[in-house]
Parts: sequence; C-alpha cells; structure tokens
Amino acid sequence: MKAVTEFPAFTLTKAIQLKTTLAAEGKTPDEIKENLGQNFKLEGEKLGYFMQSLEVASANSQNLKRVIVVKLNEGEAAPAKAVQLEECHYIPEFLITVNLNPKTAPDGKGGRRQGGRGGKNSSGPKGSPWGLSPEEKAAKNKKPAAN
Repeated sequence: MKAVTEFPAFTLTKAIQLKTTLAAEGKTPDEIKENLGQNFKLEGEKLGYFMQSLEVASANSQNLKRVIVVKLNEGEAAPAKAVQLEECHYIPEFLITVNLNPKTAPDGKGGRRQGGRGGKNSSGPKGSPWGLSPEEKAAKNKKPAAN
C-alpha cells in the first residue's frame, strides 16, 4: 500500500460548505472544481484526489478525522471502509471517543470514587497487616478428609 496524500477533516468540512453554497448559486461542476482549487491552493492530480475525498467525507461526516488516499499494490486487500474511486482507495479515518465517566459496577459497590474500598480485598474486613494469625494458618492448611 502506498499513501498518496491525505486531507484533514476541517479542510474537507470547509470545502463541503463552500461546494454547497456554490451549487446553490447555480455554478457548474467545473466552476465549482476551479473555485475549490483556487481557495485551497490545489491543482492537477491533487485537486482530483481532493474532489473525490469530498464525496467520501460527505458520506462519512460523523467523527471524521481525515481521509487518506492510497494506491494498493497488486494482491493487497482494501482496508475496511475504503472506497475505490478510479485507481485509488479513499480511507476515512475516524476519531475514537472515550467515555470518561465510567458507570458503577452492576453490584452497586463501585470503585474508589464511588465510595467503595477498591482493591483485591474489598469484599470483607481488612486482615492483619502482619499476615495470618496462627488460627487462620491452621484452618488454611487443614485438608478435608478423603472418602
């Protein structure tokens, strides 16, 4: 796989907005392409890649990070969500959202922040800091009788 170029989401969203306003004004597709090339300082093949990326970005606008343009070598499989337009594949890359407010455990105990004790021994009273007592050692080492 050979990366050709990439376009960030903020550039693509600006271009989509500009493209829709130009289309509303009644501009032809060639005029729109020329205007976008002037505004974003693109020309030639890169402008063609940009116009194709706009199509991919408009279809995948939710949490879009960037669109990567790649050319696959012979025998390589296209990545998931990749869109093939002409000889290139356009791969939309998305932002990963993380939930920073974890829910409490289903048993209702929760962790340290929810008032629970947390840790391994959170289910019962804390044992002695010096280890097991002699009675606890004897009970632990006592094996059940085999029948």
